[in-house]
Amino acid sequence: MEILDYDFMQRALLAALLVGLTAPVVGIYLVQRRLALIGDGMGHVALTGVAIGLLTGTAPVFTALIFAVAAAVLIELLRARGQATADVLLAVIFYGGIAGGVVLIGLSEGGSAAKLNAYLFGAITTTSVQDLTVFASLAVIVLLVAVGLAPRLFAVSNDEEYARAGGMNVLGLNLLLAVLTATTVVISMRVVGLLLISALMIVPNAVAQQVARSFRGSMVIATAVGVSVSVTGTASSYYLETPSGGTIVLLAVAVFIVAALGATTVRAVHGRRNHSADDHRHEHGIGCGHEIVPHDDHLDYVHDGHRHAAHGAHYDDH
Repeated sequence: MEILDYDFMQRALLAALLVGLTAPVVGIYLVQRRLALIGDGMGHVALTGVAIGLLTGTAPVFTALIFAVAAAVLIELLRARGQATADVLLAVIFYGGIAGGVVLIGLSEGGSAAKLNAYLFGAITTTSVQDLTVFASLAVIVLLVAVGLAPRLFAVSNDEEYARAGGMNVLGLNLLLAVLTATTVVISMRVVGLLLISALMIVPNAVAQQVARSFRGSMVIATAVGVSVSVTGTASSYYLETPSGGTIVLLAVAVFIVAALGATTVRAVHGRRNHSADDHRHEHGIGCGHEIVPHDDHLDYVHDGHRHAAHGAHYDDH
C-alpha cells in the first residue's frame, strides 16, 4: 500500500491503533458511571498544560499529563467528600481549562498558537518517534490496569455502595479510574485532538450497547469499533486530505447510527413476533371472528389492522 511507504503515516497508523485500543476500554467505565463528558473536562485542563509546555519549551505531553492527572484527582476527592456534584465540578474544570489555555497562548508568540491547533484538533501525521514511544508506554500501562482490574472497576462504576460493602477501596479505585481517564486524554490528543477525545471514549461504547449482552462483550465490541474507526479514519484522512480527528469521529458516529438503526429494526421485528406469539396464540382459526384472507398456501387473519398467519407456535405478522 502506498500509505505505508511513508514513515510519518506508519507512525500515524500505530498511534491510531493505540488510541483505538485505550480510549474505549477506559470509556466503558465512564459510561457506567454516567460521566460521558468527563473526557471533555480533562481535555480542557490538558489544554492549559499544553500551553504551559509550549511557552516554557517543555514537552507538552508531560505538562498536559501533569495538569490532567492533577485535575482528575482533585475532582474525585471533592466529589467523594460531597462538596460539589460531578456535573458542577466538570463545568468548573471545563471553563477553567479553556480560560487558562486561551490566556497563556495569548501571551505567547504566534508560533505557539499555531502549534496549539495540533493538540486541539489533532495532527496525527506530525507524530514523532518520541511521541509514539511515550504514547505506547502510557497505553500499555492503561490497558494493563483497566483490563487487569476490570471486575473491581466495573463494580465501583456500577454500584459504589455494593463495592464498599464488599470491602473494596472505592475511593482508591475511583482515583485510579480518574488517572486512567486523564492519561488516555493525553495519549489521544495528537490523534483526535483535545476537543474530540471524549467522542472516541464514548461513541464506540454507545455502539457496543446496541448489540452486546454483557459487560465483557461490550468491551470487546467497543475496542473493535475503536480500533477500526481510528485506523480507517486515519487512512481515509490521508486520501481525502481531511483532519484526522474529525474524520475518525465522524466515522465512529456513522457506525453508531448504523448500529442503532439495525438494533431498532431487530427489536421491532422480534417484538412484533413475540407480541403475536404471546397475545394471539391459538386465537385465530375458522370461526374465531376475525376476517380471513387467503394468502398463497395458507390463511391470514386480520387483527388490529395486521394480517397474522399461524406459523408453528407463533404468528407471523404481514
